[in-house]
Amino acid sequence: MTTTGRANGPVIIVGAGPTGLTLATEVRRGGADVVLLERRPHRGVDGSRAAGMQPRTIEMLDQRGIADRFLAVGPPSNLGNFAGILLNYSVLASRFPYAINILQAETEQILEDLAGELGVSIRWSTEVTGVHDTGDGVEVTVEGPNGTETVTGSYLIGCDGGRSVVRKLLNVGFPGTDATIMALIGDVQLDDPPPFPMFLQRRERGSITVVQFRPGWYRICTSERRSVDAPTGPVALDELKASTLRVAGTDFGMHDPTWLSRFGDAVRQADRYRVGRVFLAGDAAHIHLPAGGQGMNMGIQDAFNLGWKLAAVLRGEAPDSLLDTYHDERHAADADILKVIRAQSVICEPGQRADDLFETVKTLVGIPETNDYLATLQSGVGLRYVMPGKHALVGRRVPDADITTAAGATRVYELLNAARPVLVDFSDSANLADAAESWAGRVDIIKAHSTTPIWDVPGVGAVEAPSAVLIRPDGYVSWVDTGDQDTTGLAESLTAWCGPAVHA
Repeated sequence: MTTTGRANGPVIIVGAGPTGLTLATEVRRGGADVVLLERRPHRGVDGSRAAGMQPRTIEMLDQRGIADRFLAVGPPSNLGNFAGILLNYSVLASRFPYAINILQAETEQILEDLAGELGVSIRWSTEVTGVHDTGDGVEVTVEGPNGTETVTGSYLIGCDGGRSVVRKLLNVGFPGTDATIMALIGDVQLDDPPPFPMFLQRRERGSITVVQFRPGWYRICTSERRSVDAPTGPVALDELKASTLRVAGTDFGMHDPTWLSRFGDAVRQADRYRVGRVFLAGDAAHIHLPAGGQGMNMGIQDAFNLGWKLAAVLRGEAPDSLLDTYHDERHAADADILKVIRAQSVICEPGQRADDLFETVKTLVGIPETNDYLATLQSGVGLRYVMPGKHALVGRRVPDADITTAAGATRVYELLNAARPVLVDFSDSANLADAAESWAGRVDIIKAHSTTPIWDVPGVGAVEAPSAVLIRPDGYVSWVDTGDQDTTGLAESLTAWCGPAVHA
């Protein structure tokens, strides 16, 4: 056995999927070293898998100046999906009022390239077998090409999927509900495809979704009531054909599958996202029916929430207690999303009662206010974290308003490219900038003029542009000034999220 690393060394991330790769890039942007451990021998996943990226995820990537990499690959769609009911995303108050259809393999390739540019070390064919929190660091036992090793570091984050080894080694509870439906999914070619790029159908036996995700290629997903003796092994094409025939009355002439899988509607969430120096994120922290394209997006938002906090603590700028807010914020946010997914699961069940519920919700979605509410919910742009402050913007993602600074015309999101907290001061006074001077090394203080007098805030509506706003690196507003030059409130928010003041 050999030992590498040091107790106060790199952040160790287990799992090089979208969550792990995003987290690695966020921590690295903050200046900390990262080692990413992945049991696969190389990058690559079969099939489309997590094939949708929601508007809020695109916004967060835009905050780092990298959204264009994903938009160049994934075609946009202004349609959301709520239990097979189409939502109109074009009403969203966002620069990206659409989702993009991007394959998980494509997402991982872009993120891996970015991780390499930032200097992230990825160790392939490396499987975790043990975890030990030493109090001032972590020791991770792995099996890899060099045999058994112990990798030591500062913190460990398990991003290793729904069957997370890290979660099991921590003995973290994973309560939830068992599956009641059986679903099959596959990427196939069709000789007789449906007439629409997105085809949804419900029948007595179950439901089916057919989505064209690339020219000539379709993702078919069927769901039926789960039987006691439901198969659990690998899916064969004949099994997907038979299920499609039972549900839709045709198999659309499917052939040449590149990926086949099965899943259920089990919903589970880790009861703790943090245990000492070890954290859980992505599917390691929550699993669910892949309804509405939420899974990968939830994981990426976990990563954006945790990454900057880890980096701030490792730089010595913020106390370790800042990391507790990761569980507080993301566990609650993910729990809310899981409630919505469970509701969709009920609608997706076979049977007359679910059919009646489906038709009722479909009718309600025809009402603009209902569509707007569900689109805001599904897209992620309506999320609000619990933070002190009564202003409607506090705890919400900052709108990407057009502004002018000393450097010229820009957008709010461009100010977040460096992954640092930003105080944007639209006032004519120097009071706020002076009050924030003790945090100047940790916070970008920018005097600006808003060219957008009214900000449209999803879930709220029109809000008068504030006179100043403090924005966390993940794009969420922690403090707002409406003209009263609240230097006390600003100092409290800076201390909470950026650590104590440093006086000369």
